[in-house]
Amino acid sequence: MHEKDIKRIVKEQLKKKHPNWKRLARKQKKQFAREVTDAVIAEYSSYDQELDVPIESLIGIEEQQRDRKIIPLQDMADFVDNFYQRRGMIDFTKHRKLWPEIHNKELQFIDTLLDDRILNSLLSYEGYSPQMRDIFPCQLFRAELMKAIKYPEISYRKYCTEEYMGRERKENRRFLGLPLHTKNMINHTNLCHFRKSLSFTQQVNVLIYILHFFHRSGLLQGNVIHGVDSTEIACDSKTSLYVVEVGDRKVRIYNDIDCDCGPRRNKRDKSEFVIGYRLHALTAINPATGDSFPLISLLGPANHHDSLFLRPLIQLAQAMGIEMKLITADKAYNDKDGSILADTGVHLITPASKSTGLPDDVEPGTLAVTCDDFCEIPMVRLGLTEDGHEYKCNAAPGMCSRSRRCKQARIIAYDNGHFQRIPVDNHLAKQAIDIRKNIERPFNLLKNREGLDNARVRSQQALIARSTFAMIATLLSARPGT
Repeated sequence: MHEKDIKRIVKEQLKKKHPNWKRLARKQKKQFAREVTDAVIAEYSSYDQELDVPIESLIGIEEQQRDRKIIPLQDMADFVDNFYQRRGMIDFTKHRKLWPEIHNKELQFIDTLLDDRILNSLLSYEGYSPQMRDIFPCQLFRAELMKAIKYPEISYRKYCTEEYMGRERKENRRFLGLPLHTKNMINHTNLCHFRKSLSFTQQVNVLIYILHFFHRSGLLQGNVIHGVDSTEIACDSKTSLYVVEVGDRKVRIYNDIDCDCGPRRNKRDKSEFVIGYRLHALTAINPATGDSFPLISLLGPANHHDSLFLRPLIQLAQAMGIEMKLITADKAYNDKDGSILADTGVHLITPASKSTGLPDDVEPGTLAVTCDDFCEIPMVRLGLTEDGHEYKCNAAPGMCSRSRRCKQARIIAYDNGHFQRIPVDNHLAKQAIDIRKNIERPFNLLKNREGLDNARVRSQQALIARSTFAMIATLLSARPGT
């Protein structure tokens, strides 16, 4: 972890000393990256000490943490219901009719669902004055949604032209709230500044605003299983500015300071490694229908192990008011030490790791547990203890000749195999593991339909905003059933 701490210090110093990093020439970036990295390594003196640094800082998500300004789902419903009453305003949205210019059914639904005044309240900054603005935050938000839904494959510069926002595009202009009789448009600079100005808390709150409609409709209630998975998102940085070895590891500095190089999932048409980020998302799965909905995500450099993001992701979801009991995930996520269950109260179930062998005296096919090598009668599980699964002898009186010499009890320690905290030796556990494959559908929609896979990534902050808008677009597209 020390090389990650060095990368963290280098990243902080480069951002502090060179706030205009993006505008520097590549030759200058190489020089500054070499100077700062060498200086940090020369002064680094804690190789033999335990790191006293929050894990969120080491894995690059220090700006994506929960805070008190996040509005939970229950409070968001109250905020929406009493928004106009508290401000002494009249709610004209209750009697708003469909615009005749909007023919797209999906855009019609989204237009009637969104309240522009509430969006302005959630997306505005301190000191915001609507009287002095020509373009409002709600219009910029709608522009991001429309691009993710209708035009994910094109660039922002092409999107913000007359071809898509001109006077002939009456449907688009009406959805964006632009006047039909003028040539005023939203340019790509407006959208760029909008994404940069949004804090992570604001993005989470507007996502909760959308999720509260799902919560009221009952789609996120009942017997819902939650799943966690990740996917890689490559960035434009193909070669590193500076690479230096620290022990048996390497510290790499790229044009995008926050990204890093990590292993890619097995894909035949792509390289073994990816330079960029990994998107870790929490998804709600309806076991009855198989429908899955993305709820929240964290974005970190691609070189960090998936399991490091599980606890922050769960804690962020709980701060949003999302109730979770069981999470299904792949074997990259695990809770062998029980810390996630103790800290969050959420159970985790994953496929049995092939590298984890069976304990002694456990039948490979049936997973039947016996007391020792000489016992032939399967034991019965009593439950869980702090040390592992507790078993007792299941022999009837007089059935076992060794009953007086045998302990008749056994504890099997928790592992990443079949003896997790939720054992995977029954059909219900296997169903929970198999249903995790439904998580792949939201990822496919986010990357292919909403264009997240082809995003020209320039910074982590911009990609966080893009991923949030893509998740909202996916949710709104699923809400009307289109």
